[in-house]
Amino acid sequence: MAREKIKIKKIDNITARQVTFSKRRRGIFKKAEELSVLCDADIALIIFSATGKLFDFSNSRVKDILARYTTYANYEKKEEEPFLELQLENSNLAKLNSEVADKNQELRKLRGEDLQGVDLEELLQLERILEDSLSRVLETKGKRIKHEIETLQKQGDVLMEENQKLKQKMNELSQGRKPVLLLDQSDTSTIHEEGQYSSESITNGGPPLTEDDSSDTSLKLGLCLF
Repeated sequence: MAREKIKIKKIDNITARQVTFSKRRRGIFKKAEELSVLCDADIALIIFSATGKLFDFSNSRVKDILARYTTYANYEKKEEEPFLELQLENSNLAKLNSEVADKNQELRKLRGEDLQGVDLEELLQLERILEDSLSRVLETKGKRIKHEIETLQKQGDVLMEENQKLKQKMNELSQGRKPVLLLDQSDTSTIHEEGQYSSESITNGGPPLTEDDSSDTSLKLGLCLF
C-alpha cells in the first residue's frame, strides 16, 4: 500500500506541528551531516522553532563559517554595486532624454511648428500661454523703458546743476574785475598836450596840478584804478 503524500502547508494542530518539527529537524541535521562527510563541505545550519528556541548544526565552528559567509557576501555586494550604479545612471539618463524630448516638442509647438496632430483644446491652451508670455514681455519692456527715462532725467538734472554752478562762478569772476578805460586815437594828442603843459608848468614854476587834475589825467591815460 502506497504511502499517502502529505500536503505542504501549515499544521494547525500545535502538538502535531511540534512532533513534525522535531522529526524534520533531526532528519535535516542528518542530511547536513551526510553532505558534509560525502562532499567535504563546510556546513552550518541554524534553526529557530516557533517558540524561539535555537537549534544549530555545524561540522566545524559556526562562527568561522558565518565569518566566511559575511566576507563573501560583502565581496559580492561590492562587485554588484558598480553594476547597480550603472543601471541607475542609465535609467536616469533615459528619463532625462525623455524629458528633454518632451520639452523640445513643447518648444516647437510654441514656435508654431509640428501642429498637425494638435487638437483644438491644445491649440487654445498654447494661445493662452503665448498671450501670457507676451503680456509679461510687454510689462518687462515698459519697466525697462521707464527705468531708462528716469536715469536720463537724473543725468540731465545733474548736468543742469553743474551748468548753473559754472554760470555762477563766471558771474563771480566777472564782478570781481576792475574797469579799464581804453582811449581813442583822437584823445592821444590831448593827453600829450596836457602832459606837456603839466611838465612845463612844473619846470617853469607854474601852478602845481590839483588832485582833480591828476585824477582826470590818469583816467585819460587809460590807467587802471587800484
